[in-house]
Amino acid sequence: MSQPLTVAPGKKIRLEEFDPAYANDDYNKKTAADRIRENAKKMAELGYRLYAENRRAVLLVLQGMDTSGKDGTIRTVMRGLNPQSCQVHPFKQPSIEELEHDFLWRIHREVPRRGNVGIFNRSHYEDVLVVRVRSLVPEREWKSRYELINSFEKLLTEGDVTIVKCFLHISKEEQRERLQARLDNPNKRWKFSKGDLAERKLWDQYVEAYEDALTLCNTEHAPWHIVPSDRKWYRNLTDSEILRKTMEEMDPRFPAAEEGLDGIVVE
Repeated sequence: MSQPLTVAPGKKIRLEEFDPAYANDDYNKKTAADRIRENAKKMAELGYRLYAENRRAVLLVLQGMDTSGKDGTIRTVMRGLNPQSCQVHPFKQPSIEELEHDFLWRIHREVPRRGNVGIFNRSHYEDVLVVRVRSLVPEREWKSRYELINSFEKLLTEGDVTIVKCFLHISKEEQRERLQARLDNPNKRWKFSKGDLAERKLWDQYVEAYEDALTLCNTEHAPWHIVPSDRKWYRNLTDSEILRKTMEEMDPRFPAAEEGLDGIVVE
């Protein structure tokens, strides 16, 4: 039985209803890698046309629990896109300057320019996730942010930014294995922090916060995709398929050439 990637706006999203280890029978690890390479080649072509057209932009938003694969998705799925027209921005703890502005100020500054593809590694959703779970602002403040986020995303889409939001859904056991793998590998210990264990203890609170964010900010103009991510190859394949389909539907076109170029010979 297939598992949907999207849910109709207005319907409550319960993550327990989505299997994070799901993978359909159309691909295996090897054929998925072949398909991802094919998608990357196609997206490079579409990205070139988008850059030449210079009228619209694409914003890929990646959210998920620690170790869900945001970095891995970026490395695998975005290969082949021209670095000149593709930017990745990770959102970490806000700086003092950023905290002196509204919570969307630092986000809006990084929205991709026309003709570009932008990737957010974490995003404005941190302000209804970690901020909520860690009680960094009063409840009335973070509760008001869902509608502000929806309005912000509507503003972007009306400005010809196509938003692709992917929640990388992993299980608590898979996260445990990935964290342990970081500890066991000397070359990956730099990625591990004792703070990861403190965050892991808040797993249930994060699930509740994610379910509210996914439900309340799942709109027609910027729907959420719930991507099964226990299997890295299937996560990468799914993200790749979603982004390729989005760019194909946009169908960017080269601008018309200047008239009177036929017959010109450059000497």
